[in-house]
Formats: sequence, C-alpha cells, structure tokens
Amino acid sequence: MSLGRADATEKTMTMISSAAGQLASQNSPAGLGRLLGGWATGLVTYWARREAIKVLGAMDDRALRDIGIARSQIEAAVGGALNPGMARLR
Repeated sequence: MSLGRADATEKTMTMISSAAGQLASQNSPAGLGRLLGGWATGLVTYWARREAIKVLGAMDDRALRDIGIARSQIEAAVGGALNPGMARLR
C-alpha cells in the first residue's frame, strides 16, 4: 500500500450548514406574512369558538336537548369532537 494510492481512493464527506437545512419560509418576508396570517386565523377561530360556547351556554337545557347536546357536551360540540351517537339524551 502506497501512501499516494490511499489518498486517491479516500472519499471526503461534505457538511451541510444548518442554514441550508432551514425552510425558506423562516428566512423570507413572505414567511413572516404566512406566520402572522396563521396566527391571526387561529385567533379568529378561537374567538368564534368562545362565542359559540357562550351562546350555547346561555340556552336552557330543553333547547340544548332539541339540538342534540347536553350542557356538559357544549365545548366538545363546538370543537367538533362530539360523537353523534353519544349526543342522544334519554
């Protein structure tokens, strides 16, 4: 084995900098706009859900039963997690 031959067959590894691996959206003004837009959409959705919970909470038990939910199921119903089979009251 000659020293020259080992150098010729040796493979080198390249290193990718951490900046190259980041998403472009984090580094651009458009990314900031998407971030703020997503935050604003989330905030509006939160407010709409809180308002729906407030309106349903103001209803009496009979009105809630008419639409198929119990008072304890208001938040689940607003969040969309309510199982329709469990909403029936006896």
